[in-house]
Amino acid sequence: MRLLRTVDANPEHPKEECGVFGVYAPGHEAARLTFFGLFDLQHRGQESAGISVSDGARVRMHKEMGLVTQVFNEEILKTLPGHLAIGHTRYSTTGSSVRRNAQPVSCTTMDGDIAVAHNGNLINAAEIRHELEDEGEVFDTTNDSEVIAKLLARETDKPMEDAVAAVMRRVKGAYSVAVLTPRQVVGFRDPYGVRPLVVGKFKGGYCISSETCAFNPVGARIVKELGPGEIAVLDENGVRFVQGVPKERPSMCMFEFIYFSRPDSEMYDTFLYAARHRMGEELAREQPAEADMVVPVPDTGFPAALGYSRVSGIPFGEGLIKSRYIHRTFIEPDQRMREMGVRMKLHALADRIVGKRLVIVDDSIVRATTTKQIVRLLFDTGAAEVHVRITAPPIRYPCFYGIDMARRGELAAAKWSVEDIREHIGASSLGYLSVDSVVKAVGQDKDRFCLACFNGEYPIDVPSDLRKDMFERPKVGAFATVRSGQGKFEFPEDEAGSRE
Repeated sequence: MRLLRTVDANPEHPKEECGVFGVYAPGHEAARLTFFGLFDLQHRGQESAGISVSDGARVRMHKEMGLVTQVFNEEILKTLPGHLAIGHTRYSTTGSSVRRNAQPVSCTTMDGDIAVAHNGNLINAAEIRHELEDEGEVFDTTNDSEVIAKLLARETDKPMEDAVAAVMRRVKGAYSVAVLTPRQVVGFRDPYGVRPLVVGKFKGGYCISSETCAFNPVGARIVKELGPGEIAVLDENGVRFVQGVPKERPSMCMFEFIYFSRPDSEMYDTFLYAARHRMGEELAREQPAEADMVVPVPDTGFPAALGYSRVSGIPFGEGLIKSRYIHRTFIEPDQRMREMGVRMKLHALADRIVGKRLVIVDDSIVRATTTKQIVRLLFDTGAAEVHVRITAPPIRYPCFYGIDMARRGELAAAKWSVEDIREHIGASSLGYLSVDSVVKAVGQDKDRFCLACFNGEYPIDVPSDLRKDMFERPKVGAFATVRSGQGKFEFPEDEAGSRE
């Protein structure tokens, strides 16, 4: 089977990390339930998908490059019998985008096979990997998730919660993890709670997921959002929660609220759609504009644009239409396709925007390349003015915790002033939402979030060599390097290709 190629026509946004899902459901087809859960987590990663299942004795797995619906069909699901399962959708931040790095990853232990699915990024994975290799371990992948699996495999002579706690004491960084053993599904979260993980209950079983949006297709309701450093064990006794390591200051990634998570998900007892709507309202108060219409950049700009319209009194209207089929194509991307970029993905509605003063609302600016193309598209179509409003504060610092964002030298706001960026993108005006107003819109205390990409205050200490690597200005053509905290791994040349 020939896999469809991914064409990223919108490299502007930070890239999703990964999605994990797990289920313990006696009497149910766990693989099928996990397929449905992964389908609703597809937005968190589109490079590969995988499911591991257990029938109580044997662990089986299928994974491949591609979307969930490309990787799985009825015939494949029938080869995955069992009532326990975990699944993963991947966007790579550590390790290159090849099949061997697809998840879950598995290990053989004295008590049977285990499988691990991981969302996040370990900042000491290279160090641990080298230690394990010196002790004779052989690694099959180049991702940091296998480090977690190898460590866990060494601890399986203990009760599972004790084994997981031992691993949590070794690894550092951001991680939300789902583990499958022959008889249990386990979820655990780093002591800062950077990446989300929530437990749900449905008729006949329990599940864990990166987001609550994945509960809907399996009919689950929220039981508990795992706290920092907490473990959930799903087995024949139901679900139990254990504090694996002491919790640190809660540091949920603010980009989960601004962009990553689906708007129908709930985190920190907050509905994401409502939070984004409030961001738009705050944006209208902080960054007003005189205009004829508020236009969202599809799809993530819709809630904020509605909020901006409500407070400003400027009518809301659709001026951009998104192609539904741009993400996957058999055509090899060439330079012209990359240059066309936004025009392949977005189409302007001329009859709505000719002669109009527009406020366009989007969630973020990273390098400013895509925003520049959108502004040009609108002016070329006949807009009189284009005022750009962004719900994320200026992104000035790189991420070490699982987001493929950029090195600091690639970030527009790290190099230029707001006025410089406005001039670069050709907008009539440019306004960002402040950090305080983003926090206010979410409705939580400021000290419950990781805001490092805005203010440079990293809640988890970053080793100096990793910090130096991400803070250096890249050389010409350096976009082809692996942008992860684990840049010390050496990859074959054909696997370290350009991500955009």
